[in-house]
Amino acid sequence: MRILVLSSVFPNQAKPTLGVFVKNRVRRVARFGEVVVVAPVAWFPFNRWIRGVKGENLPFAENLEGLRVFHPRYFCIPALGKCFDGIFYCLSVLWLVFWLRREFSFDLIDAHFSYPDGVGAAWLSKFFRVPLFVTVRGTHDIRHARYRLRQPQIRFALNHANTVICVSHSLKTFTHDLGVPLSRIRVIPNGIDESEFFYADQRAARDKLGLPAGATILLSVGAFIEGKGHQRIIEVVPELLEQFPQMLFVAVGDQAIDPSYFRFVKELIRRKNIEQKVLLVPAQPHSEIRLWMNAATLFCLATRSEGRCNAILEALACGLPVVTTDVGGNRELVENDGDGLLVPFWAKNEFLAALRRALEENWDRKAISRRARRVTWEHTTADVVAEFQRVVKPIDSAQARLQVI
Repeated sequence: MRILVLSSVFPNQAKPTLGVFVKNRVRRVARFGEVVVVAPVAWFPFNRWIRGVKGENLPFAENLEGLRVFHPRYFCIPALGKCFDGIFYCLSVLWLVFWLRREFSFDLIDAHFSYPDGVGAAWLSKFFRVPLFVTVRGTHDIRHARYRLRQPQIRFALNHANTVICVSHSLKTFTHDLGVPLSRIRVIPNGIDESEFFYADQRAARDKLGLPAGATILLSVGAFIEGKGHQRIIEVVPELLEQFPQMLFVAVGDQAIDPSYFRFVKELIRRKNIEQKVLLVPAQPHSEIRLWMNAATLFCLATRSEGRCNAILEALACGLPVVTTDVGGNRELVENDGDGLLVPFWAKNEFLAALRRALEENWDRKAISRRARRVTWEHTTADVVAEFQRVVKPIDSAQARLQVI
């Protein structure tokens, strides 16, 4: 089986932490056949001033952990022009896919996210007459579907796909509401890399990171964008400090996606006079996120919407209890009172009360870790491979699972 992967959210030399969850699945699927990844990069004449310099000097092709990855540029007009991303995406990669087709006669297209990747992939699927699989992953898909000119394109792409893979049941509902028959929707959640995320000694992790041994550490992991809600947690930090004076709020994430928002967060910290109680950490290598999670007392995320939040799943796998908002797929990850607390969005007083309660609770961190680590990337891969081969070359799905395990 030969698989052409399309994903503009894929790790590269400039952004090694971008879309690690996509790479994790693709790398394992590659055990079952040949895989080539086309990871287009948005380009516009004034990119340097609009999107920053990261990615401008990416090589056209690179090898990433044994995967052949290509980075063609696709024309992307900011703001209102983004409604053309899907068609520009298709036109910009068509020549490359046509060239690849001569030596790599792919059996299917595996697109990650519905827009622009799914839309571009739908046209390529029609042109090359191969099956299409689109994975709907979360907030990115939901946000694009709210735009009047993008939603019909997303409907077209998802309805053209042989199978739409959703990483949570909440996204299954979202996809079905866009008109996709339930018979063509499969829920296959992301998994956990057991070698990277596991329960470990808190003191050792703090020593390695240089964090205070006696502090109560509240941790958030996620890009610094409004939807992740860093500002909402910062708003309640002064009140938490009244009860937990040794508390430290640590926020780890990409600070360059929305510079104006990051400046707002820093100004809010200054206005609240809590500079010594908040630590803003730039995006870390995926392999080092576990240390921050093992070092923390509690994980929190005041997020506006989610599909299936990888950071929450990884925190739980490290045995870290979670307080988060009851949105999207968060309910599918957090067992209320068992390994965390869910709060309606946005109920500030309830969120504050949940944080206080969770910080006082004596959680069984080893049990939390065991529950979260039940679904691994190997399970995910087994289901994905079985779905691919059901369409391309029917085989017994139990056999596919045995091959992975």
